[in-house]
Amino acid sequence: MSPPPPLEVLDVHQEFRRLRQRLVALDGVSLTVDRGEAYGLLGPNGAGKTTLVKVCLGLSRPTRGQVLLRGLDPAHPRARLRVGYLPEGHRFPAYHTGVSALHFFGRLAGLEEATLRRRIPELLELVGLSDRARDRIGRYSKGMTQRLGLAAALLDDPDILFLDEPTDGVDPLGRRHIREVLLATQERGTTIFINSHLLSEVERTCDRVAILKSGRIVREGSVEELTRPTLRFRLRLAHAPAWPLPALPGVELAARNGHFEAAAADLESLNALVDELRRQGGLIAELAPLGSDLEEVFVTLLTDENAAAPGARVGTSGERP
Repeated sequence: MSPPPPLEVLDVHQEFRRLRQRLVALDGVSLTVDRGEAYGLLGPNGAGKTTLVKVCLGLSRPTRGQVLLRGLDPAHPRARLRVGYLPEGHRFPAYHTGVSALHFFGRLAGLEEATLRRRIPELLELVGLSDRARDRIGRYSKGMTQRLGLAAALLDDPDILFLDEPTDGVDPLGRRHIREVLLATQERGTTIFINSHLLSEVERTCDRVAILKSGRIVREGSVEELTRPTLRFRLRLAHAPAWPLPALPGVELAARNGHFEAAAADLESLNALVDELRRQGGLIAELAPLGSDLEEVFVTLLTDENAAAPGARVGTSGERP
């Protein structure tokens, strides 16, 4: 029998009551994270991302539904063995050094002294803090503190790693370093679950992405699937006919900086445009499909009420590949 997936979220609801008001944080969330993949959770502030991470870790019990961590209830001690967690806005005591903080949290996690003597220097080197290892954390920048938090999450060589806004407040060089650490960690077989609002980082790091809106997953799929080319094209002409062109059914053509963008209702309409351009003496130098970047997909889903039904997945026949 094959082992269960590292993480399964099954129709999870989470509600809170404040001042006689019912607040719905999660509204029927379901997802599965496969072994060894990097899975990204995107959403605006208040969408329920941190709530979902806490439910997945057993730090909060869902109102309804079930979470399975390696096939077990997250509250079970065995479920959380070798699970790393970097919370959002974490704090280390300022009087600790990088070395002493990792030693302290390693002992809390039950790691032996021999293991810590080996792991702490390795991890400080990995996150680029070897030269500041003996400095007090009170002198660390936000980016350095974030990298130390990542080292702490990796202390037990986890096979599942939860990261809540791992590059929050980190400069571009620091984000790149963290991204390289995460890719190397994934290559060693670790499953990574990232909650972030930094779309570019998720796009570069994750294999699959879910977009959370008002406690519901409104789209899920690989980055490639979510941003696949549409019937929009960049058109460059070595010789352009008189502008504007006559209106063609099913085609919208707009002039951009040095090129045109064409939106076609179907391939027949696109070919009709090409035929018309040639008929008028146009010489086509480039015709390339345009894809949406993850930011465009994200903004569209959050601003268009009809962009996707809750739980919609991208893939053949609506199934996750």
